[in-house]
Amino acid sequence: MQLYLQRDMKRVEAIIAAEKVSAVNEALKKAGVGGATILDAKGRGKGEKPQVQTGRGTKRLAAEFSVRANVMTVVEDSEVEKVIKAILDTASTGSAGDGKIFVSTVTEAIDIGTKKRGQTAVV
Repeated sequence: MQLYLQRDMKRVEAIIAAEKVSAVNEALKKAGVGGATILDAKGRGKGEKPQVQTGRGTKRLAAEFSVRANVMTVVEDSEVEKVIKAILDTASTGSAGDGKIFVSTVTEAIDIGTKKRGQTAVV
């Protein structure tokens, strides 16, 4: 069994408006985040529903879902507040529906290619 020093890591996951992805990605880079996973998503919540036109363009309806993006990264505990601030400063407009940030503990990380474990697997 291989022994290694395990530092505490957190997964920071933000659900944001799709049009904010590029700006948030740049803010995360400036904050020193080495990598992030960004997924296209659809969501439903308390925010204003987007309006869509029917096939012939004669009627406007409220869409069931809003276009969102899921931005996820894993960082050391000491970096969490910096990551949260970067996301909030970039994605927040002060309106309902701007999104959510979730922070959870990562108990293990393994790089498949190098087989490194712990924090060294995510840097």
